[in-house]
Amino acid sequence: MSNFYEERATMIAAGDLQEFVPFGRDHCKHHPNALNLQLRQLQPASELWSSDGAAGLVGSLQEVTIHEKQKESWQLRRGGSEIGEVDYDEELYVAGNMVIWSKGSKSQALAVYKAFTVDSPVQQALWCDFIISQDKSEKAYSSAEVEKCICILQSSCINMHSIEGKDYIASLPFQVANVWPTKYGLLFERSSSSHEIPPGPPREPLPTMFSMLHPLDEITPLVCKSGSLFGSSRVQYVVDHAMKIVFLSTDPSIVMTYDTVQCLHSVWVLRRVKAEEENAVLKFSEQGGTPQNVAPSSSLTANLRSLSKGDSPVASPFQNYSSIHSQSRSTSSPSLHSRSPSISNMAALSRAHSPASGVHSFTGVQRFNLSSHHQSPRRHSISHSPDSNSNSSFLAPETEPIVPELCIDHLWTEAITNIREKNSQASKVFITSDLCGQKFLCFLVESQLQLRCVKFQESNDKTQLIFGSITNIQAKDAAPVEKIDTMLVLESSGNLVLYTGVVRVGKVFIPGLPAPSLTMSNAMPRPSTPLDSVSTPTPLSKLLGTLDEVVLLSPVPELRDSSKLHDSLYNEDCTFQQLGTYIHSIRDPVRNRVTLELSNGSMVRITLPEIATSELVQTCLQAIKFILPKEIAVQMLVKWYSVHSAPGGPSYHSEWNLFVICLMNMMGYNTDRLAWTRNFDFEGSLSPVIAPKKARPSETGSDEDWEYLLNSDYHQKVESHLLNRSLCLSPLEVSQIKDEDLSQNLSLDSSTLLFSHIPAMFFVLHLVYEELKLNTLMGEGIHSLVDLLVQLARDLKLEPYLDHYYRDYPTLVRTTGQVCTIDQGQTGFMHHPSFFTSEPPSIYQWVSSCLKGEEMPPYPYLPGICERSRLVVLSIALYILGDESSVCDESSHYLSRISVAPQKSQAEQEENRFSFRHSPSVSSLAERLVVWMANVGFTLRDLETLPFGIALPIRDAIYHCREQPAADWPEAVCLLIGRQDLSKQACEGNLPKGKSVLSSDVPSGTETEEEDDGMNDMNQEVMSLIWSEDLRVQDVRRLLQSAHPVRVNVVQYPELSDHEFIEEKENRLLQLCQRTMALPVGRGMFTLFSYHPVPTEPLPIPKLNLTGRAPPRNTTVDLNSGNIDVPPNMTSWASFHNGVAAGLKIAPASQIDSAWIVYNKPKHAELANEYAGFLMALGLNGHLTKLATLNIHDYLTKGHEMTSIGLLLGVSAAKLGTMDMSITRLLSIHIPALLPPTSTELDVPHNVQVAAVVGIGLVYQGTAHRHTAEVLLAEIGRPPGPEMEYCTDRESYSLAAGLALGMVCLGHGSNLIGMSDLNVPEQLYQYMVGGHRRFQAGMHREKHKSPSYQIKEGDTINVDVTCPGATLALAMIYLKTNNRSIADWLRAPDTMYLLDFVKPEFLLLRTLARCLILWDDILPNSKWVDSNVPQIIRENSISLSEIELPCSEDLNLETLSQAHVYIIAGACLSLGFRFAGSENLSAFNCLHKFAKDFMTYLSAPNASVTGPYNLETCLSVVLLSLAMVMAGSGNLKVLQLCRFLHMKTGGEMNYGFHLAHHMALGILFLGGGRYSLSTSNSSIAALLCALYPHFPAHSTDNRYHLQALRHLYVLAAEPRLLVPVDVDTNTPCYALLEVTYKGTQWYEQTKEELMAPTLLPELHLLKQIKVKGPRYWELLIDLSKGTQHLKSILSKDGVLYVKLRAGQLSYKDDPMGWQSLLAQTVANRNSEARAFKPETISAFTSDPALLSFAEYFCKPTVNMGQQELLDLFSSVLYECVTQETPEMLPAYIAMDQAVRRLGRREMSETSELWQIKLVLEFFSSRSHQERLQTHPKRGLFMNSEFLPVVKCSIDNTLDQWLQAGGDVCLHAYLSGQPWEESQLSMLACFLVYHSVPAPRHLPSVGLEGSTSFAELLFKCKQLKMPVRALLRLAPLLLGNPQPMVM
Repeated sequence: MSNFYEERATMIAAGDLQEFVPFGRDHCKHHPNALNLQLRQLQPASELWSSDGAAGLVGSLQEVTIHEKQKESWQLRRGGSEIGEVDYDEELYVAGNMVIWSKGSKSQALAVYKAFTVDSPVQQALWCDFIISQDKSEKAYSSAEVEKCICILQSSCINMHSIEGKDYIASLPFQVANVWPTKYGLLFERSSSSHEIPPGPPREPLPTMFSMLHPLDEITPLVCKSGSLFGSSRVQYVVDHAMKIVFLSTDPSIVMTYDTVQCLHSVWVLRRVKAEEENAVLKFSEQGGTPQNVAPSSSLTANLRSLSKGDSPVASPFQNYSSIHSQSRSTSSPSLHSRSPSISNMAALSRAHSPASGVHSFTGVQRFNLSSHHQSPRRHSISHSPDSNSNSSFLAPETEPIVPELCIDHLWTEAITNIREKNSQASKVFITSDLCGQKFLCFLVESQLQLRCVKFQESNDKTQLIFGSITNIQAKDAAPVEKIDTMLVLESSGNLVLYTGVVRVGKVFIPGLPAPSLTMSNAMPRPSTPLDSVSTPTPLSKLLGTLDEVVLLSPVPELRDSSKLHDSLYNEDCTFQQLGTYIHSIRDPVRNRVTLELSNGSMVRITLPEIATSELVQTCLQAIKFILPKEIAVQMLVKWYSVHSAPGGPSYHSEWNLFVICLMNMMGYNTDRLAWTRNFDFEGSLSPVIAPKKARPSETGSDEDWEYLLNSDYHQKVESHLLNRSLCLSPLEVSQIKDEDLSQNLSLDSSTLLFSHIPAMFFVLHLVYEELKLNTLMGEGIHSLVDLLVQLARDLKLEPYLDHYYRDYPTLVRTTGQVCTIDQGQTGFMHHPSFFTSEPPSIYQWVSSCLKGEEMPPYPYLPGICERSRLVVLSIALYILGDESSVCDESSHYLSRISVAPQKSQAEQEENRFSFRHSPSVSSLAERLVVWMANVGFTLRDLETLPFGIALPIRDAIYHCREQPAADWPEAVCLLIGRQDLSKQACEGNLPKGKSVLSSDVPSGTETEEEDDGMNDMNQEVMSLIWSEDLRVQDVRRLLQSAHPVRVNVVQYPELSDHEFIEEKENRLLQLCQRTMALPVGRGMFTLFSYHPVPTEPLPIPKLNLTGRAPPRNTTVDLNSGNIDVPPNMTSWASFHNGVAAGLKIAPASQIDSAWIVYNKPKHAELANEYAGFLMALGLNGHLTKLATLNIHDYLTKGHEMTSIGLLLGVSAAKLGTMDMSITRLLSIHIPALLPPTSTELDVPHNVQVAAVVGIGLVYQGTAHRHTAEVLLAEIGRPPGPEMEYCTDRESYSLAAGLALGMVCLGHGSNLIGMSDLNVPEQLYQYMVGGHRRFQAGMHREKHKSPSYQIKEGDTINVDVTCPGATLALAMIYLKTNNRSIADWLRAPDTMYLLDFVKPEFLLLRTLARCLILWDDILPNSKWVDSNVPQIIRENSISLSEIELPCSEDLNLETLSQAHVYIIAGACLSLGFRFAGSENLSAFNCLHKFAKDFMTYLSAPNASVTGPYNLETCLSVVLLSLAMVMAGSGNLKVLQLCRFLHMKTGGEMNYGFHLAHHMALGILFLGGGRYSLSTSNSSIAALLCALYPHFPAHSTDNRYHLQALRHLYVLAAEPRLLVPVDVDTNTPCYALLEVTYKGTQWYEQTKEELMAPTLLPELHLLKQIKVKGPRYWELLIDLSKGTQHLKSILSKDGVLYVKLRAGQLSYKDDPMGWQSLLAQTVANRNSEARAFKPETISAFTSDPALLSFAEYFCKPTVNMGQQELLDLFSSVLYECVTQETPEMLPAYIAMDQAVRRLGRREMSETSELWQIKLVLEFFSSRSHQERLQTHPKRGLFMNSEFLPVVKCSIDNTLDQWLQAGGDVCLHAYLSGQPWEESQLSMLACFLVYHSVPAPRHLPSVGLEGSTSFAELLFKCKQLKMPVRALLRLAPLLLGNPQPMVM
């Protein structure tokens, strides 16, 4: 019977038995494709897929075609998820043409993730991760991003589907037998068809293995590197057909192959090819065919070379070896010796047998009874055409060789056995590691019923793997259980056994599944093999026959509770209970789950129990495992596992007790006799492990049983019960005597496993104990651990440790206790490790010493286990000691790592002690600490579980950082310091650009469809914050809408006939329509980038409404009635602008694609112009690059003029400055000058040519590309040709060429490299002032020979055409260069004679150009503006207000006054450019004055001299300048000017002026106030094109300037609005910013305060931006480090998260700041606690924890009488809220509670006292005092009044105790005599609080003999004992009974 117990004790109970059916099978039936699957006939192909995707036999299975049955297969893997540790299975199921990928677990329902159906039957499906990385080197593999894919292999191709949704398909150039996923990509095995023709001498054999690193890469052959017998190694392709892959693993990256001829397994490492190997292979294959390069060799060397696989049989003699080979081979390859040497050399890898040598050995196929004669027809057709199919097309030697990418490098081959077993290919291979982390490669040879395990490990330099010896385990099947580092082995007898590595753990007992029957296990005799001796020793029970199996067949298996019993037995199929079912195989292991296949075909999935469930046991096991030698550790863990996992094992709670008993038994204790272990209560069910032992001594019962009861916890509880006292039952005394009796003879058994390691284990457990003290959640665990440690410390006679535990837990640690004696003789056997210290390491003591500035030895820590201790030690070292290096290097001298290897001697370690060093800069220390902690992965939750005293320094650092964080810290750091605003910003920053917080998703619902005016999508919320006082936004919207009919107000005079009246109304409407058509350009500016389109709907384009309504009857007035002449094509450009305006609403961050752009194409031809504009807009916001080239071509071939213009400009703007070749080609087709002279004349419309020329300028912007510049220079002066070519609208072409030239050479000035021979400035000067035309150089001179027949220009340059372009080109080339000589060319003429030669309009351009060149001279005042006017004009200029004109003969007054206004306008425009987007006040005032002046000139009586047209032009220019300066600001005065001009519709007001005025309005509200203008060179170029100061006369006028260019302002707009968003409410709010400007030549570094949301100045002018307090947390964005961070914030709608400080309200709710919490109580600070009403807290903090604290702890309730407590809580709460330290609330309360508990003398453990002590020490520490001196203004972290009170009350309590008799007790303690139990806890508190040294230190100093206090003080100096404590001890030590209490 006892044998049964033993066997029973080592059984492991598996839990969670579930019937398993692959989920895909069920899903297949309901899948739409199910019709063509005969699912009833699905047959499980169990061998198809071995456990981990290793498909052992798939290759051979595919040779067989099963017509009537469909194969199914599946594989499982562990499902990973980013969110937490959810543990589930993923299944990939294959049947027929379908692949189904499902996920699920016990807790999560199974669900199909993806299902794929392909065209032909799936041969294999697998998961594979491809690396996306340009750099394919080894190192790239650790960091590169991974594309996770599913690969589906069909017969002719392989499909790959990535999780992101990309699909790839690759066709296969050969028949694939097998695919394997590797670390690098896919690995293919070519199926070797059996009649491949043996290659003749010139041909080389084809490789058999190929790799593909990415679905888009090509398939390349694999290279093999193998060491030969002679030491050199060969590199060549893998061509050997006998080599089959049986296993491939990604980590480590190894391949296992099987040689079908030699019947041996080999392991290779799979890696990238090195360059030299690549070259070797490529060279080698070139010379392969030519025999003369190869040394002629006899057949013997060929035979030797055949062994060059690296098998290196050193053991066997040489000749013997080769002879064996030739004999064994001769049968299979008769041609072995006759083969030509060159081939054998070629095939060095394949051991000199060509692919043909495998023809007759049908090893792979035999098991499927397939002979070569019965080929299926399908296979014939393929294999008979090797030439056409694979050889020639793929790797024929003549073609250029394919560069290989992967290489396999030989590692290990199994030893050659004497008997060559055919068919010994491994059917299953896996890698498993044992409980100590040693790795084994296990392969199952089914024919031998053997599992062979090879141990392997990494070499020390981590470069290669080293393989060890092989161990055989008898097995029918096996599978790894990775989660618990074991493997499950199915023995041939049918038993399931658990192994770890090669150590047997025990049998697995599966409840509900009968064990194998007797007959069966006898019927399958174990095949005995010569290797039997190596396999694990058979347990005794086996030799005794199958007794255990008989017993186990009891009808009711043991279960923990009977409820399970019914389920498992009676509801199941009867098949389960038939004796015939046994386990047939094991498959699909995932973590600790595995599927068992039963002999009746059903499957069961079981879960193996974990090593330990409670955290405490896990930690202890880890620590012990770390310290023990590996073999012992494995034995210990095996023992523990078999005890823990026995059937009916312990529940969670009693696991610790079981662990203690198991551990102590292994140490040699007799736990039955030990008092405290004997009392363990195993919750009713005495676990079977212990029960039999208890029962064995005698069956009758004994006195001990009574003892057992008396000592039980239950008895003690009853004894202390009130009822007991009332009944006066006397306590039973028996047990005491019995106990002493027991303690006599307890000794340890020194023969046990762990006896010699007790000290080492004790020490690591002590470190675990110290680690647990740092986790407030582990309190219960510490109590349990103390018991064990105390017992061990007593037995090891370690007094210091006992004292240490006593001080921590005075009530748990009794002074006396049961001691187990350890024989003196035996102590020698105990191994005392070098790291063992006689002084107990204490983390609290260590921190305390650091705070006091004392020296401490390094703190010992266990790597990987005591991580908290390490963190605390290093952070204290960094923050308190100020040692920045402490966290940098791993080998810190504050920690001593404990390792099993012998350590340095003590003496060396002594030197490493350290002392306090002066800290460098304190604030940076806090930052370093916080950043380091976040990097280590320390979170707020961890911080909350640290005890408050230990956490205080860390919290202090966090508090420091919270005040002034850096804006660019990562998210984790921001979370740690509690700045949600920053962490959200960091988090948003990592998101791709998309919808931002502010974009309004829903257009306002009030407007109906017809009313869409194109402005509904503006963000009202932000605009209402920017312009909160008035409704200016609504006004702008009203002014810019063009979708509603206009009001036509005409009075019918009596003399007007009705018909004339109608004409009158229509003429008036025509006037108004000039304005309506000009509005869209301005609307585009206003709504710029404000909308994210829905990709499934077309973009709404508001219609351009050109009708009117006439009051009073609101009758419709229409232009199409035919009563008046309407210009043709009047609306074409207006619609174009309308389309642009709609397209510009789309934000650059929107997600749109080519399909959507095409989808917007209108159905009606009349909308084509709008679509053309839409395309241009998409180019301007960068989306046009997504449009497919095919579609671009499509649009251009339609020949629609507008579409071409929009498309060319759009594409060029999108490719700004890239010199993109394809776009250049596209543009060149439309510019005759860029085509070769002989090319056919293309009829390109003039406007398209203009657009293309500007496009060239944009694409080549700033590149100074010589050829382009040369052509454009010539094009400025292009003469008119014959046949009316280039005769109309020449001005706009010339201007475009000039603008383009300016852009190409933008800002290059005189350093135009390589263009000096072009004389660009001189040529431009000539174009500007006129002169003799130069001879046309270059290739186009042929074209210009014959002059135009219409226009007679002669030899001179037509300045009227060329001047504007040339002037602006000069301005742009010399932009901001301050080049005086060029600027002087551009001066206005200063004599009347010269003035008559220049068109006054051109003076505007010259003045503008001159000022742009002399950029730094521009000053924002009217004096500077006037200084541009030449003296002659200034002196003779008329003031327009005078009535009569001064008459003078030689002066032309008209010329002078026109020149005057144009020069002023030019200077104003340059002022606008210089201060664009700056909101510069003086520039604004100056320009506003001139605008007002021009308004008055216009109404002056003698305006006619200057001409109203000229004055209107100048006014428009000044208005535009004004708008540029105030861009985006929505300034009210400018808005009033625009509104006034909007109302003027008659007289000179034409389309062009309306265009200018509304552009000004648009710029003023650019992007709804979110955008402003930039003054970079590129922006100025764009603005020059857009704001060219000659406005079109009517809506179709493009003569002087192409209207489409007006939209290029977009290239100058940049987002500069900063919107503070409250992080708690997620709404925009106001916040105060402080902007610091860098110093410049005009002003010093200055600061300015802005109330955000506001437009920022240009970023390059700024030094830093700061969100100022006191309402919001401060936030600093430092621009000196770079503007990238701020730019990304601005580009995402400028959202800057801010967080309100506690006790503050937002500016909206409390504009003056009079309602804040501090303001209410600022009058008298001391009465604050009374004044503060807890109810009001809700207004000042949103923290739910604080609110509920106020609710439940600060309001008086009926039964809660303690008013004083409430006041305390209220004032603490107030303190926390106002000082912004809500996290300190728990610490305050804990300290208060601790002090109260001490006062009631109820302190059972001293950890809280320790914490208070640490807090006090921290605040008095030197580093803290220094910090306070450096930052005196800094808020106090803890209330300065609270701490002294705490200190005082503790002192008082302890002094009272001392006087009340505690001194006797203390004296007894110090002199080492016993003292009374009642004083235990108070004594410990006194010792801890006053840091009294242990009694053992006192004698050494000889304190007892001291006579005076001074002497005492002197002696105690070395004990580091505080003076306060000494004062209290002095009376005792000096023999004076009264303590000297201060």
